[in-house]
Order: sequence, then structure tokens, then C-alpha cells
Amino acid sequence: MKVRVRLATSSFQGKTFYALQNPQFRLLWFGNIFSFLGMQMQVIARGYLAFDLTGKNSALGGVMLAFGIPQLLLGLWGGVIADRLPKRRVLMVCQVVVASNSAWIAVMIAMGSIEYWMLLVGGAVQGAGFAFIGPARQAFISDLVDRDELGNAVVLQQLSMNSTRVIGPSLAGAFIAVAFIGTAGVYFITTAGFIVSTLMMLRLPPGNPRPRTDTRSPLADLTDGVRYVTARPQVGLLILASFAVVMIGFPYQSFLPSVAKEVYGVGSGGLGAIQSVAAVGAVIATVFVASLSQRKAVLWQPIAGIAFGIALAVFGLSSNLLVGFLAILFVGAMASAFQSLNNSIVMTLTDSEYHGRVQSMNMLSWSLFGLASLPIGIIADHVGIQETLVVMGILSAVAMLLIEALRRAVLAREPVIPRIAVGPLGDTALIGRDAVRD
Repeated sequence: MKVRVRLATSSFQGKTFYALQNPQFRLLWFGNIFSFLGMQMQVIARGYLAFDLTGKNSALGGVMLAFGIPQLLLGLWGGVIADRLPKRRVLMVCQVVVASNSAWIAVMIAMGSIEYWMLLVGGAVQGAGFAFIGPARQAFISDLVDRDELGNAVVLQQLSMNSTRVIGPSLAGAFIAVAFIGTAGVYFITTAGFIVSTLMMLRLPPGNPRPRTDTRSPLADLTDGVRYVTARPQVGLLILASFAVVMIGFPYQSFLPSVAKEVYGVGSGGLGAIQSVAAVGAVIATVFVASLSQRKAVLWQPIAGIAFGIALAVFGLSSNLLVGFLAILFVGAMASAFQSLNNSIVMTLTDSEYHGRVQSMNMLSWSLFGLASLPIGIIADHVGIQETLVVMGILSAVAMLLIEALRRAVLAREPVIPRIAVGPLGDTALIGRDAVRD
């Protein structure tokens, strides 16, 4: 049962945090903060440990590859499960698995027995868990909020993750530098974050799937989800944009430990500072995006994708730490703006019974992100990390330009679709030719 308390939304604050007026979504949002905080701290600890154990960029890519393969193999099935089973149960079971995995790595580090292959195994288990957590978490939102809150809720979900990126990396870097805490302590803290998030979900409704009259198999559901997307080119092109930008450009995050050490000559504290600056940009951008109407969101989405690629290329060119901070600020801002807008539009264009499956397709881009990290790391070892980042940025911007041109060509042939009312003020967004002209 959705609980709704509507307050005035004429102010900037009211428009930006509109969906948080819903108490059930608010509980999910705060619970996710603990999970996201643990995840962000672990990213720093895992990358630092992998590079420390091997001294190679390809090792960072290898960890991401181990994370990405299970997501690629299981991601679509995660969407099917999210549409067939109670979403709260799926989330709680998978987060217990992820917490157990984190605890195992923490114990190995504390005992001095950690080896690189253990990071690969841990990354694979975590990737498998998130293959089910991601679609279920996104689909769960539509069970908690009304239709006109959905777009704002999706962006605020992104804000909760970006907010933890502000303090998570700095905390991880600081803890790693403290001898009696170190990477083991960081992993124990992340375990606690996953457990707290799981316990908070006990107060949420089960998120049961809609009653069904058919007896289709999971494979038939998967095929139906793919057919649903292919029949809607606007949704398909948004997913393609996510594939292009995330797979080509987002692996930069895996190589920040290398950039911090090889380009700027800073240690774990400096790495945490770089991550935090990117996160500050992400939070600022997400707050701005959350206040946009859906009509404006459609216009800003390609701009954010192109600007992200340009900012990443500038970051690759910078050898001065201060210039690097400024560039990574914009990288984080544009990456978050693109991801928030893209996810929000995809969700609001999709019928609720397909949310899990469509989101699982959209999230496959993160699997490709992991798969692309290894070859990109090998290239970086041979040609240099800065040159690699420049090429990644240029390719991301060009890919987004081409996809936007294709989207406009498709819209020119399609009738206007008065599809959704999802802006922070409940304004109706026309996702079609009128959206391009306005």
C-alpha cells in the first residue's frame, strides 16, 4: 500500500525533494544510504588493495571484469525475478549475500592472508548479488510512490548514492591510512552498512508483483521483456545511450588509484580527495536534475552525456592536481546528470509490470563497464593512463552525439506520444517531436 503525504511543491526545495514526502520511499532512501556508503568505501579499498598487491592497471581492470561477468550473465534474469517475486525479499536475501562476501574479505585481510585472486572471487560474488539488487531496487520504487512522483524518486535514488560518494572515499582513504583500521577495517565497516540497510527494509511493504492470470515461464518473461523494448525505439535508444557512455567512459573510476599515484603522486588520502571532488560535482548536478520537469530532462540528457565525454578528456590532459580537481568536478557532475536523467526517463516511459526487466537491460551497461575495464587497463599499461582517458572521453562524446542524432531521426518519423506526467510539479511531458522543439 502506497502512503502519500503531499505538501506544497512551489519552492525549489519542494520540487527537488518531492518524492521524499512519501514516508515509505523515504525509509528506502535512508536505508540505501547505508548500503551505498558501504559500497563506495569498498570501491576505494578494493582498488587500492588490487593496485598495491600487483602494481598494475590491468589488475584494477581484472577486478572490474570479475564484477562485470556475473552481472552480464545474470542481469536480465535479475529483472525477471524482480517482476515475478516480492521485491523486498529479493533485496534482503541478496544484501545478506553481499554482506557475507564483504565480511569474508575483511577477515582475510585482517589475517594477512589476502591474495589478488580473492579480490576476483569477491568481485564476482558481489557482481552476482548486484545483478539482482539493482533491478529489484529500481522496480521497488514504483511500488512505493505514485506515478507522478516516479521520475523525481529515481533521481533522488541517484542522489542518495552520490551523497555517499562525497564522504565515502574520503573516509575510506583516511581509514586505510590509519594502521589499526586499514583496508580490513574498511571492509568490516562496509559489511555493517549492508546489514543496517537490510534491517531497515523490514519496515517496508513486501513489494508483491501484480497478480497474473498466465503461467508463463521465466524464459518467456525474459523474451517478453526484450520484445517490449524492441517495440519501443525511444526506450531502446535510451538504453543504447547508457551502454555507450557507461561502457566507454565510466571505467575511468577504476583507474583513479593509478591516476592518483602515477600522475599526481598522491597516496590513499589524495585518492579519496579526488573521488570526493567528483562526488561533490555529482551531488550538485543531481540536485539540479531533481528539480527539472520531465520535458526539460529530455533536453538535458544528451547535453550531459556529451559534456561528460569532454570533461573526461580534459581530465586526461591535466597533469596539475588543481586543474585535475576542477576537471574531475565536472566529470562527476556530468556523469551523474546523464545517469540520473537517463534512468528517470527510462523508468517513466516503461509500464510498471516491465520495470524490473527494462531496468535490468539498462543496467547491463554496468556489466559492460566491468568487461571493458580489463582491455582498457591493458591499453593504459602500454600507452599511458592519461592518453587512455583522453580517448575514452572523446569516444564517449562522439557516441552520444551519434545516438542523439539517431533519436531525433526516429522521433521525426514517430507520432507524438503523450506518455507520462512525472515532473516535480506533475507536468505532462510529451516524449516525441514536441519535446525536441520545445
